[in-house]
Amino acid sequence: MGQHPFQDFTVRLKRGETVFNEGEKGRTMYIVQSGVVGLYQQANGDEQFLGNLEKGDFFGEMSILEGLPRTTSARAEEDSELIEINNTVFAKMIRGNIEIAVRMLRKLSIRLREAESRVAELQAGGAQGTQRVRAARERSILAKASACTGARLEVEGQDIAFPLTASTTLIGRFDPVTQLKPDIDLTDLDLKRTVSRQHARVLKTDEGFAVVEEAGALNGTLVNESRLTAGQSHALHDGDRLSLGSVCVIFRT
Repeated sequence: MGQHPFQDFTVRLKRGETVFNEGEKGRTMYIVQSGVVGLYQQANGDEQFLGNLEKGDFFGEMSILEGLPRTTSARAEEDSELIEINNTVFAKMIRGNIEIAVRMLRKLSIRLREAESRVAELQAGGAQGTQRVRAARERSILAKASACTGARLEVEGQDIAFPLTASTTLIGRFDPVTQLKPDIDLTDLDLKRTVSRQHARVLKTDEGFAVVEEAGALNGTLVNESRLTAGQSHALHDGDRLSLGSVCVIFRT
């Protein structure tokens, strides 16, 4: 092997090349090293775009975990490099990159919750119940976006602020693998992709506010230049400067 532990498993694709097609049998999964890969799925005879995957994202893992046919099609949206993982190197990958393991568990957990939610919606009244749940979610999202008074995180050097109204506020980037959108989505601010999908949480308690770095946050979290230890709560005070990867925000009360 070369200097990179997975150099021998690197696959290079030109823009427009197919990684795999929906319905194919597969025995490998992929991790995006560079470039962008788009996921697509057939629905009512039309190809539906599901989302783009970027550096650090993985896909196709169900072929390794359960031996299932591909449920989506994947192709390179630009020149890309992927790591192709088969069963013989899967364990090594998990040991070498904890974030991949954590996100894989989260993805499976989210699938389970979604299945439970669909059952509950059907029991609550079929399609009408589903519409009511979706409408409630949309109202909740709009309320969070409009309420920006009191405690908040202000993006350093920009006129952007995120309210901290909930007991727990997740900070990160939208994850097209799990379809999980954090409460504070820094995707558009993090052009270098240094913020992990689930990077940190701000907790609101009777004693005040605190921040906790998530397990697997690769580029770390600093409060006033002091590096946090993942999983350990750190109290926040007005004016504290948080560095989440390369994105800096100021905590305000």
